[in-house]
Amino acid sequence: MLAAALGGVLAAGVTACGSAEAERVDAGPTASSDKKITVYSGRSESLVKPVLEDFQESTGIAVEVRYGDTAQMAAQLLEEGARSPADVFLAQDAGALGAVASKGLFAPLPAEVLQKVPTAYRAENGEWVGVTGRARVMVYNTDQVPTADLPESVFEVTGPEWKGRLGVAPTNGSFQAFITAMRVQHGDEKTQQFLDGLEANDAQTREGNAQIVADVDSGTLAAGLVNHYYVYELAKEQGASVDDLKAKNHFFPNGDIGSLVNVSGVGVLDESASDPDVRSFVDYLLGTQAQTYFAEETYEYPLVAGVATAPGLPKLSSLDAPDIDLEDLGDLATTIKMIKESGLA
Repeated sequence: MLAAALGGVLAAGVTACGSAEAERVDAGPTASSDKKITVYSGRSESLVKPVLEDFQESTGIAVEVRYGDTAQMAAQLLEEGARSPADVFLAQDAGALGAVASKGLFAPLPAEVLQKVPTAYRAENGEWVGVTGRARVMVYNTDQVPTADLPESVFEVTGPEWKGRLGVAPTNGSFQAFITAMRVQHGDEKTQQFLDGLEANDAQTREGNAQIVADVDSGTLAAGLVNHYYVYELAKEQGASVDDLKAKNHFFPNGDIGSLVNVSGVGVLDESASDPDVRSFVDYLLGTQAQTYFAEETYEYPLVAGVATAPGLPKLSSLDAPDIDLEDLGDLATTIKMIKESGLA
């Protein structure tokens, strides 16, 4: 049970996390089910609503959801602290999870939950666990970008051949996590140069990845920096095969930071650590039904063994991803500041 795995966590959190943590009220080790949970979701409603509805129907546990941008929801949790009504944070990326975890707001998950997911895709201290894998790619229009001209590194997209032709989504959580990973691997100075280079090169900004991929497919943009699954979603929307699209995914080789594999994931707020309804929700997300949904309907990588990747996707293990510890992606505040300073947002 969660309660057994979390003995002493709340007391330790009060000592470590300052005045906001001191206001916590220990819910006790044996909270009973009230058949309801509150989820703060940094994942869009269109993607996760079917999963949440199915969970409600399967368990009888009502889910109250607050949707928002992942960075916004993380900031709200940090502002609310121990007084947050949230039981669970369902985040778009590891950076947002790390930002909340760094303030001591999450409780460690039990070992039997964590062990369902490979170590690379969960926090070492057990305070969050990945739900799906999401690879960064360069999406490109095959009419405008010959295969021979595809860059080997994401740093090349600030070159003159991409001026005014590349789309980015600087306010999107996945872009911000990618930039944070670049800072971890290459340092702030080189990362700021990259951001400044995008702005100087007239990178075209969009609110989200889906709009970038649609514009690439239509030829409005030649290329863009997005997550891998958006081309599959566009094909589904059009009732077409992904092979029929002009938009194709390019995975940067040689462990380039442009091929970062991030996760969507979940963390449980301290106050809800012993709530059996919350435990049921986390178990559901890592169960075969939800993992299959994410694989087949949103084209993300399932992280639990035994669930197949969507047809046409390269296997997660085959990707030449950079060696990045996802726990190091928690400094979103500095990343957002750097993006703003570049003029991209």
